[in-house]
Amino acid sequence: MNSSKRNLFKFALICLGALAFNAQASVDDALSFAHEAAHPYVKQGYVVREDAWGGDLGVKDQQAVSVQLFKGNEYWFWGASDTKAAVLSVRIYDSTGKMVDADSWQKGRFAATRVVPKHSGNYFAIVTIVKSPVERTHWALVYGYR
Repeated sequence: MNSSKRNLFKFALICLGALAFNAQASVDDALSFAHEAAHPYVKQGYVVREDAWGGDLGVKDQQAVSVQLFKGNEYWFWGASDTKAAVLSVRIYDSTGKMVDADSWQKGRFAATRVVPKHSGNYFAIVTIVKSPVERTHWALVYGYR
């Protein structure tokens, strides 16, 4: 491999590395915003779990996250995007596909949903990018209980 091809190859690797870093940094930013949304609830006694999910979605795309919830606990799920003008929603469904949200809100790049499970079992949090100014929108989801 001659010197110019080797330099071109190195440049391509650096560019790919930068793209991968930027994509991860955006999910990390979304995760920081999701924790920011949870902060007032921590003051109310909610314990935020270490579990967190994230990725990127197109407008109107959805991502399902499976989670085990227990009767007797109250849960909040907090979602956020790193894109300021994005709108996302978070909804919780039981294993039969029935929506079980007790309360929810959406403010700018933040969304949250509360659920009080009537039965212990597997539930699904569905994250949807409702609108966004970009083709792919980074998002993150965390949850807590009390």
